[in-house]
Amino acid sequence: MLTTMKVGDDVASVGYFRTKLESGVTVELAASRHAGLHHYTYPSASEKHVLVDFSHYLPHPTRSWDSQFYTGGEIEILPNSSTYTGYTSIAGGWCIGPPVTVYVCGEFDSPPNDAKAFKGKNTFPVSRHFRTFDNGTTPFPTYTGSSARSGPMNDRVGAVFTWSNTTEIKSRVGISFMSVDKVCTYKSSELTWSIEDATRAARDEWNRDVFSKIRVDTSAAANKTRLALLYSSLYFMHLIPSERVGENPLWESDEPYWDDFYTMWDLFRNQVSLWHLIQPTYYESMIRSLIDMFKHEGYLPDGRSGNYNGLVQGGSNADNVLADAYVKGLRGAINWTEGYAAVKKDADVLPFYDENPVDPQGSLKEGRGALDDWIPLGYVSADRNTRAVSKTVEYSLNDFAVSQIAAGEAPGDRELYLRRSAGWQLSWDPEATARNFTGFVMPRFSNGSFHKTYNITNCGDCNWSDESYEGTAFGESPKPSSLRDNTCTNNPPTEYSFVIPHDVSRMITLMGGPSLFESRLDYIFQPNTSGVDLGVNGLGITTINNVANEPDFQTPYLYNYLNAQWKSVQRSRQLANDFYFNTSAGIPGNSDAGALNCWLVWQMLGLYPVVTTPVYLLESPWFADVNVSVNGNSTLRIRAEGLDDGEGREAYYVQSVRINGLEWDKNWFEHEDAGGIMSRGGEILFRLGSEKKGWESGEVPPSPGHQVVDVGMG
Repeated sequence: MLTTMKVGDDVASVGYFRTKLESGVTVELAASRHAGLHHYTYPSASEKHVLVDFSHYLPHPTRSWDSQFYTGGEIEILPNSSTYTGYTSIAGGWCIGPPVTVYVCGEFDSPPNDAKAFKGKNTFPVSRHFRTFDNGTTPFPTYTGSSARSGPMNDRVGAVFTWSNTTEIKSRVGISFMSVDKVCTYKSSELTWSIEDATRAARDEWNRDVFSKIRVDTSAAANKTRLALLYSSLYFMHLIPSERVGENPLWESDEPYWDDFYTMWDLFRNQVSLWHLIQPTYYESMIRSLIDMFKHEGYLPDGRSGNYNGLVQGGSNADNVLADAYVKGLRGAINWTEGYAAVKKDADVLPFYDENPVDPQGSLKEGRGALDDWIPLGYVSADRNTRAVSKTVEYSLNDFAVSQIAAGEAPGDRELYLRRSAGWQLSWDPEATARNFTGFVMPRFSNGSFHKTYNITNCGDCNWSDESYEGTAFGESPKPSSLRDNTCTNNPPTEYSFVIPHDVSRMITLMGGPSLFESRLDYIFQPNTSGVDLGVNGLGITTINNVANEPDFQTPYLYNYLNAQWKSVQRSRQLANDFYFNTSAGIPGNSDAGALNCWLVWQMLGLYPVVTTPVYLLESPWFADVNVSVNGNSTLRIRAEGLDDGEGREAYYVQSVRINGLEWDKNWFEHEDAGGIMSRGGEILFRLGSEKKGWESGEVPPSPGHQVVDVGMG
C-alpha cells in the first residue's frame, strides 16, 4: 500500500469532492455521465507523479465467495501526446459474474516529462515517492516503455507519469463498456478542463432532474436539518441503478439499458413507487430495460451488476416491480405482453441450479429456485430448500404480483396466481408460540409437518443456507459476533409474520383478531425486546421492529388497517426521529441503494405506498407545504395546517384530511382516486393537531389478495 494517506476533513457536494493527502497534494474531483475530471495541486517539491493502475480492484476483506478479482488488462501511452488508453477486466463481486471489461481513455492537460508503462506481480511502481509494505519480498515492477499487457499470468499493469515544472495537473478520464474509441469521445465531448464547469453542469443536472421534483420552503426560516435530510435522501435514492443507454456490450437493441439493480429485494418495497411518481420517464426506461433483459437472457433479474444477473435473496421480486408499475397505469412504450411473459416464467419455470457456493440448494442467479416445492406443495419446504420461511412469504407476494398483471394481460390466468398467492398460509403454524403470542409463519417440511423445535425468535445466521433470510418469524436474530461471513449483520432482526401486504386482513385474523394484532404490533416497538447487539449496523435499535431492514418498512404503518392511524404516525415518526440524522452516519444501516433513504422521503411526505397495489396510506407530512412533480408535468400539493400547536411545539397527529376538495373519511386512497390525484395532480390537505385522534370512519385499507386457507396443525 502507499504510505500517503489523507488528512483533515473531506469536502463533498453534489458534483464535487476534495481531499488533501499527507504529502501535501490536494485532489479535486468532478464528473459527467461517462467521464471524470481530476485536479491535482502539489506542494513546491521537485517532481510530481500520477500513478495510473489499471489493475486496481476492491477485494472483499473477509468474504471469499463474492470477492472481486482482476483477470487482465492492457495500457498504451500514445506517442507525442498526453493521452493513454486501455482496458481492465474484473470478475466476481456480488453477482459472482464473469469478467467485466471496462475501457479507459485518459488525458492530461500538460504533457508529462516522463511516462512509462509497467507490469508486475501485485506491486506498485517504486521510486522515492512510492513504496510498499512488503518487507522487500514483492518484486519491483518491470517498466515496459509505452505499453504493457498483463499476459497469461494476469500481471498488474499501469503507468507512471512525471512532471518537473508545474504544481497543478488536470486529468480527464472516460470509461465505457464498449470500446476505446467510444470512451475517448466521451472524455472530450462531456468535459472541458474546468472543474468549476464540470461541477456546475452536474449540479444543474441534479437540480433539474431530481431535486426539483419535490419542492419545499427553503427560506431562512425553514428547518435546515429537515431540508438536508430530504434532499440528501433524494440524492442517495438516485445513485443506482445506472442508466447505460448505448453502453450494453451484450446485445444490440433499440430498448434502453440499465445496470446495477442492487437489488429488487430492497427496491420494490417503496423506492420504485416514488420513481413512478417523480421520475416517470426514467422509470419507464428501467421497466423496458428489465423486460429486454428477459428477452435476451431468459429471466428478469432480481439483482444485477456487471451486466450479469444475481443474487436472488428470496423471491423473483422484479415481478413486484412490474406489477406496481402496471396497476398504477404506467404504459408508454412498455410492451406489457412481453412483461407478463417475463413474470409468468418466473412463476412457472424452475431455473437451472447455478452451483453457487453459499447455497447448497436451488439457484441464486435468477428466477425462483424453490419452484420444485412451491408448485406442488404450495409452500417452500424446510427439508428440500433453503430460506423456507422467507421464500414462502416472498413467493406469495410474487404470485399476487403476477395475478395483478394477468388481470389485464391474461385474465384467464389471474385466478391461478391469486390462489397460489395464499401459500404463506400453508406455512402458518397456529400452535407456534413466542413472547406470549401464538401463530407464526414457520418452517414446514415436505411431509406437511412443522419444524416444532425451530426457534421463532432466532434465525441462526439468517443467511443464504438458513431457514429464514435476514430475519425471523418473530423476534431476534444473533449478535453480529456470532455471525460467520454473512449479510445478516446489515439487517437483523425482522418479523416475516407481518410481511403480507396483499392480505393484511387474513394476517390479522390468524393473529387472533384486531385486538391481539394491535397488542402484537405494540410489543414489537417496545424498547429492549430484540435482545440483539446490532453494533454499527443498528445504531441503537433495541426493538423487534428494525427500521434498518427492508421487510420491516411497512410494519409501522399497519395500524392503518385497524383504523388507528394515529399509532402509525406515532410509531413511524418516532423511528424517523430516533434513527435518521444529518450526519455522516445519519441512517440506521446500509442504505441498500437508497431504500432506507426513500423510506424517509415517504415519511416526510406523509404517505406510504402498499406495493403491487394502487393504494397509498395516509400518514402525516413534515412540511407545511410540499409540491411534488407527478406524471411528468403535473403537481401534487401536500399541505399541512396546524403543524405548530400555537405554543411552539410541533403537532403532527391527523385530525382530518381533504383530497382535491373532498373530505376524506379513510386513512388511505388509490392512485386514481379524487380525479386522479397521483396522475393528474391536485391537493391533499392534512389538518394536524396534538390530539391522538381516531379521525377515520371509513373502510380500512383493502386486502386485494384476501383468501382463507385452512391452516392445519401439521
